[in-house]
Amino acid sequence: MALKIRLQRQGRVHHPSYRIVVAESHCRRDGRCVEKIGVYEPQAKGKSVELSLNIDRAIYWMGVGAKATDTVSKLINRAKNSALK
Repeated sequence: MALKIRLQRQGRVHHPSYRIVVAESHCRRDGRCVEKIGVYEPQAKGKSVELSLNIDRAIYWMGVGAKATDTVSKLINRAKNSALK
């Protein structure tokens, strides 16, 4: 069972929001997932938070062997940097 940390698309047409999930690599993009670990809204408006991620769970899953996609790797790094500030 190969696990990936990837984005799962939510939202409306032209107004996407994404869940950051841990899923098996052979499952569909919007299909079943093992765990939801965060939310990413690229078009956040007002007081809405753009990125909400449970960094501890992401590090746990990567330690167990899950591979993060390129985009999710960048989001994890962004969340780590904002947590340090």
